[in-house]
Amino acid sequence: MSKLKLGFVGLGIMGAPMAGHLVAAGYEVFINTRSKVPEELAHTAAIVCANPAEVASKADIIITMVPDTPDVEKVLFGENGIASGLTKGKIVVDMSSISPIDTKEFAKKINALGCEYLDAPVSGGQLGAKGATLTIMVGGSEETFAQVKPVFELMGKNITLVGGNGAGQITKVANQIIVALNIEAVAEALVFASKAGADPAKVREALMGGFASSKILEVHGERMIKRTFEPGFRIELHQKDLNLALSSAKALGVSLPNTATAQELLNSCSAHGGKAWDHSAMVKALEKMANFEIGQKA
Repeated sequence: MSKLKLGFVGLGIMGAPMAGHLVAAGYEVFINTRSKVPEELAHTAAIVCANPAEVASKADIIITMVPDTPDVEKVLFGENGIASGLTKGKIVVDMSSISPIDTKEFAKKINALGCEYLDAPVSGGQLGAKGATLTIMVGGSEETFAQVKPVFELMGKNITLVGGNGAGQITKVANQIIVALNIEAVAEALVFASKAGADPAKVREALMGGFASSKILEVHGERMIKRTFEPGFRIELHQKDLNLALSSAKALGVSLPNTATAQELLNSCSAHGGKAWDHSAMVKALEKMANFEIGQKA
């Protein structure tokens, strides 16, 4: 049996390294992106296509990794979209983070063309994409998941079939709630400790050995202290994800009070020119309210 051909649409800070792992594994990979092909892929064996339809016509499994729900819809069903290049038996895998409700509708449309659909959003940010250590949360059929799992294993470590179509996106929304609230908690703690006169770096070091330890404290706590806010995951993308959480919660009749607070802090950062900051820069909103920056002398 010949090796499956793969397609990858969307080569941003996440998509480019993810596609790179597939190329490095020896797959024939057809790529398309709305801007210039990243340098890291330009000189590899990846085959550049004119549009998503061409990718779909040449690949057996087509992966999308784009910013938001309208972007996925356009890539799938717009002019020269993936749907127009599909033939029966192919698999579409959306690894973007988008609306669970719209995901279910996209899956139905792809299924109606005789093809399978997986929603497989990821967590781990740019570091996880580069290191092939992403957490991948999948919605779809067990049979399709089994077919695609070897491809997922080239991009991630913790790979879970959660349920049917939409379940992956539901899980990702839940993930983004937890991440946002953890960032907020770490930011509050470090602003408090620093304003009270303690060395925030030493506070973080001490807390890393206790029950408060977390990946957020480890990675984003260090970002807050060192003031390194170049994006691994942009504030505007986390705003988008929390909007999904809050709108879905409203439809379900669920209250997410602390998610709403975290979103307001991100909104404040965005209003101060921070849409493209890393989401750890949520701390800046708390610092403005405290009129105190982590690390300055109290």
